[in-house]
Amino acid sequence: MTEVNAEYRARAELVALNVCNTVMPMDQIPENLLEAYANLCNELIEDTDLKFNSGWDALPASAKALLPKEDFHGFYIANAWFQLSRVAQDIAEMAETDDEIAEKEYNGIFTRLSDASLKESVRKLKKSRTDRSMLNSIKAVIEGK
Repeated sequence: MTEVNAEYRARAELVALNVCNTVMPMDQIPENLLEAYANLCNELIEDTDLKFNSGWDALPASAKALLPKEDFHGFYIANAWFQLSRVAQDIAEMAETDDEIAEKEYNGIFTRLSDASLKESVRKLKKSRTDRSMLNSIKAVIEGK
């Protein structure tokens, strides 16, 4: 489990919210989705399986130097939220009953999505070492611009 202080948590949550708001205004999503977002955020910040820490530790120093760890953590959380939102929408459209949704929703999807989100976030940060426009875009969404 990742030990995070209140400052780290607050910054990672702010970054995740800023990034999410650039795609979908979070103040306009339904209450049940906000609860799902909060749960996702808590789970990924706590990092009980240490996947985020392992991913961060494996980054080259040149990539780590581009962003503070908590900013990258928030960026990853937002990426996971986008992927989970898309899959949840697909599940809801394909399933006809709530039982079908529940059955399809929990078949390891969250783990696969969070792993894929971390890989994608790592790939983007590594690429941004040589692609200044990508780095500028990442920094802009982190700041909510």
